[in-house]
Amino acid sequence: RGERASRGGEAARPGAGPRRMTANGAELIRGMFAAIDAGEFDRLREYFAADVVYERPGYEPLRGIEALENFYRHERIIARGAHDLQGIIAEPRAAACWGRFQGLSRRGEPLDERFADVYELRDGLVARRTTHFFRPAI
Repeated sequence: RGERASRGGEAARPGAGPRRMTANGAELIRGMFAAIDAGEFDRLREYFAADVVYERPGYEPLRGIEALENFYRHERIIARGAHDLQGIIAEPRAAACWGRFQGLSRRGEPLDERFADVYELRDGLVARRTTHFFRPAI
């Protein structure tokens, strides 16, 4: 569990090493989650484009780095926790990851959520992020 993300998580053809951009995309995602889990929201600009769009169930799309920072500092229901990345697939302009988040809400309630994220990458940064949660919806 979590092993693929810690080893790089890149999808590769048998016998072929990961491409440079693929490794960078996986490293970008791992670094982003490390900063978020540590509450280091001042570091979000290292991972997200200035005009980032973040789509997350239950919220209007967040547009721009300032809206993203405000979300993490003030709106997000999570007080603390950690993402266990179980897999990452990265290409030069797109990436995806999946895993489980466990932590506490701002009200002290336990949180345990499986998730998957899809990313559009531009100039080595996340330009768009879409989060999906594993729960009944339709």
